[in-house]
Amino acid sequence: MASSSSHNWVYDVFTSFSGEDIRVTFLTHFLKELDRKMIVAFKDNEIERGNSIGTELIQAIKDSRIAVVVFSKNYSSSSWCLNELVEIVNCKEIVIPVFYDLDPSDVRKQEGEFGESFKETCKNRTDYEIQRWGQALTNVANIAGYHTRKPNNEAKLIEEITNDVLDKLMKLTPSKDFDEFFGIEDHIKELSLLLCLESEEVRMVGIWGPTGIGKTTIARALFNRIYRHFQGRVFIDRAFISKSMAIYSRANSDDYNLKLHLQEKLLSKLLDKKNLEINHLDAVKERLRQMKVLIFIDDLDDQVVLEALACQTQWFGHGSRIIVITKDKHLLRAYGIDHIYEVLLPSKDLAIKMFCRSAFRKDSPPNGFIELAYDVVKRAGSLPLGLNILGSYLRGRSKEDWIDMMPGLRNKLDGKIQKTLRVSYDGLASEDDQAIFRHIACIFNFEACSDIKKLLEDSGLNVTNGLINLVDKSLIRIEPKQKTVEMHCLLQETAREIIRAQSFDDPGKREFLVDGKDIADVLDNCSGTRKVLGISLDMDEIEELHLQVDAFKKMLNLRFLKLYTNTNISEKEDKLLLPKEFNYLPNTLRLLSWQRFPMRCMPSDFFPKYLVKLLMPGSKLEKLWDGVMPLQCLKNMNLFGSENLKEFPNLSLATNLETLSLGFCLSLVEVPSTIGNLNKLTYLNMSGCHNLEKFPADVNLKSLSDLVLNGCSGLKIFPAISSNISELCLNSLAVEEFPSNLHLENLVYLLTC
Repeated sequence: MASSSSHNWVYDVFTSFSGEDIRVTFLTHFLKELDRKMIVAFKDNEIERGNSIGTELIQAIKDSRIAVVVFSKNYSSSSWCLNELVEIVNCKEIVIPVFYDLDPSDVRKQEGEFGESFKETCKNRTDYEIQRWGQALTNVANIAGYHTRKPNNEAKLIEEITNDVLDKLMKLTPSKDFDEFFGIEDHIKELSLLLCLESEEVRMVGIWGPTGIGKTTIARALFNRIYRHFQGRVFIDRAFISKSMAIYSRANSDDYNLKLHLQEKLLSKLLDKKNLEINHLDAVKERLRQMKVLIFIDDLDDQVVLEALACQTQWFGHGSRIIVITKDKHLLRAYGIDHIYEVLLPSKDLAIKMFCRSAFRKDSPPNGFIELAYDVVKRAGSLPLGLNILGSYLRGRSKEDWIDMMPGLRNKLDGKIQKTLRVSYDGLASEDDQAIFRHIACIFNFEACSDIKKLLEDSGLNVTNGLINLVDKSLIRIEPKQKTVEMHCLLQETAREIIRAQSFDDPGKREFLVDGKDIADVLDNCSGTRKVLGISLDMDEIEELHLQVDAFKKMLNLRFLKLYTNTNISEKEDKLLLPKEFNYLPNTLRLLSWQRFPMRCMPSDFFPKYLVKLLMPGSKLEKLWDGVMPLQCLKNMNLFGSENLKEFPNLSLATNLETLSLGFCLSLVEVPSTIGNLNKLTYLNMSGCHNLEKFPADVNLKSLSDLVLNGCSGLKIFPAISSNISELCLNSLAVEEFPSNLHLENLVYLLTC
């Protein structure tokens, strides 16, 4: 096949015909109709016909996109026509046969009056010529075409043929729809490896990724690139499926009639037959098992659709390819689709090019817009959907307009983006999954999976399954090394908009509080309610907040409290100020994360029996609390950089504690023997505690694997530690002698100097 999207075509159509039969009748009207539809046809009026076709005619065939061959009774009596046909078969991908007052089987088998004329033309010809002519006639006659016998309506026939030509030309026109989607070639290259088009096996391939990442765009570009390799091809979009679902209620989506309807639509498109009807579900297998087909199923979210359209590879002919595009990985796994291409976010360089193409119609930002462009790309989180929508929104506006609009773009999600991404959330079948999604968006983004499970252990939510489902639905991803949960910033903002909608006028009645202004209002007015489960405050968002004594007292179900800053501020610039009388934190807390906690001691009424994580780096604590607290739920404690901490916390009952970080607690002098109760402790960091002098002689904690004592320059006696230690940091110690029974057979990392 010589078709190429890079070919400089001169003509749309080349017509092969016997002039004495149709030139002044059918051909005249056909060429006139082509002209009316702006289809450029080659016209050979000035070429003198003889026994062999010349170079000018051969070039005209090569320079035409489509060949229309009109077989008539005298066609085979012309060696010119037969040589023309051989050339067409050799170099044309699309040939439309028209059987004018002629039986197609006579052409195919060279029989009847047509066959007699052919035999006459073959006299005194070589066997090679006769074989080429006969094979060309058979090949073209086997193509589905148009058949008419007088006195059929010739005008109607001509209209049908020209409409067919126009439709094929539209499909052949090189698409520029994806020129602005940078990186498309990389996607197609990777997908080509999965498709393995040279293989005769029937292969199903999945394209998987979150909403807005460009799956459909990639699939459309791939379809346009490869569809010519297949006898039948169809791109089933969301509208195709939705129409069927609208006819047959989703309440009974497994309805037999729905599957029949979907198969009828599929076969109609693949076989190019309107109003096709079937009466059993084996029709697809029966009609397509000998046909090499290409089927794209876009935005799949219902397994019934896949069951109806492509349940088994045995339904299709050798070399067929079925590509399923979805944001639900489980659907792919459920049908044994192992060849899965995950669409990831573009690199920063590609993202800025995508945005600039949408905003400026250029590959890079013009002078004066560079920082603004990068700011918008960051806001969009490099998601192609966001890049395109925000670029279109800002296109043509002045730099001053951009600057005025930036605060709004940072603080509020664009309506089109939110509407699109909201579909993924609404598509979650389980209320548990929706709840876990909201928890992650507001509290747990970038938290370890294991920590999330611990913090929600008594919530009644099926967290393990929920995380799996959210990954499969492309709503979160799990970082493979650290096993942390990551949610895209636009999805996170979508979830937060859902939370805001729970109570627009009274934020104290929402499930989570994440907006700085809303949190400040609730805490200042003591208007929190039992509804509030979590608060996450970026203290950089507030000017200054004087916390009321009763700020948290009405939040009887508060489980998660996060107060943090991303900037280094001096002690004089503390923004969250507590009254001396402040003495209440909810006992329901599972997570207490408060950077630079301003009190010298925890509130005396705080009874942390449910606390799982206590994170107070840089606090002003001198001690945590008096006496022994019920800390059986505590897994992680971090007081790193709490320079005033004088008393090592009493952790006698924290028997499930796994990590303890007290690095740079400069006022600590002694580690008490009660640390020996922490048999589940795996990580202990005491780095920079240069006033630390006493450490229990025997700290043979069986689970301890990481011990960091860097900079404990006051420590002279090294404790007997567990033989399970794998990482040990001991530089800048004043230890005079190490224990003789120190056996570290599991050690893999040692830092000393």
